[in-house]
Amino acid sequence: MKTMMRQAVMTSPGIIEFRNTEAPVPGAGQVLLRIQRIGICGSDMHVYHGKHPFTPYPVVQGHEFSAVVEALGTGVSGITVGSKVTATPQEVCGICRPCRQGRYNVCEKLKVRGFQAPGVAQDLFVTEADKIVHLPDHLTHDEGAFVEPVAVAAHSTGRAGDLKGRNVVVAGAGPIGNLAAQACRIRGARRVLITDVSDYRLSVAQAVGIDVVSNARKEPFEAAVKRAFGDDGFDVAMDAAGVPASLSSLVSRIDKGGRIVILAVFSAPPPVDMSVLCEHELTVCGTMMYRHEDYRQAVEWIASGAIQLKPLLSKHFPFEQFLDAYHYIDAEGEKTMKVMMDLV
Repeated sequence: MKTMMRQAVMTSPGIIEFRNTEAPVPGAGQVLLRIQRIGICGSDMHVYHGKHPFTPYPVVQGHEFSAVVEALGTGVSGITVGSKVTATPQEVCGICRPCRQGRYNVCEKLKVRGFQAPGVAQDLFVTEADKIVHLPDHLTHDEGAFVEPVAVAAHSTGRAGDLKGRNVVVAGAGPIGNLAAQACRIRGARRVLITDVSDYRLSVAQAVGIDVVSNARKEPFEAAVKRAFGDDGFDVAMDAAGVPASLSSLVSRIDKGGRIVILAVFSAPPPVDMSVLCEHELTVCGTMMYRHEDYRQAVEWIASGAIQLKPLLSKHFPFEQFLDAYHYIDAEGEKTMKVMMDLV
């Protein structure tokens, strides 16, 4: 007898169709997961608005999630039915030069589940066993669904170099900026300033212990830097805002020899003063998703309590109200952080 399941399909921007479809069956080396929670991120919202440049329709969304192992395909070991897990969402070729060098997060043929490949917005989902990341029993399913964005923070702050004793500015206090700022603290940053235009998001940053917050609409950037660091300035910056003005401020104000890590997706190519970049010997580097070790680091940080997540959780919606969740995020705008979909 066939097992049926619910599946949410975005057939076109802003339109979600619920289907009752046949559940997948795990093949050799695969694991069947029963999805518990799905987090909605900014990239999902771009797909909803039809503004994600690399996502075709129809698409099954969902890449931030927690699950319980439902069944195992042949040849799978080290994974137990009933255990709590999540999984990395990348599909990579394994043969291109980046993959051969271990940098599969920038695979030449990279596909991400929920965007270029089907995601987890369904009751049951099959993935490869080597993508599975185990979650400690004491982690909640909400915390498990946060592993993916925390892994983004782990990877991006690793790109920033040794942060011990450094002064850091994070532009953008949404979920990714908040988690990156927390990760900077964990990695030993001396002091962290986070900027945004939303007092609500800045209040969440304060709630998780970020040293200094500043509303860019109310305080000039130079004044915020002075208040945060005195005469010392800062030599590391993380741009999670994706706003040309914030990047320009970072380039013009960071110490000579400083490093700026770009986490944000810019809607248009931002202007950068290349003369300052060159003469101040600045390093600007990108960061792309994560690797398996970043997922393991994220789990460790969450499990130990080093990363605080509760202040970031804005609201839960039942699976059948997927579209309502998008409407809520649109309506609340700067007053929301992470929204979760509950499948059970």
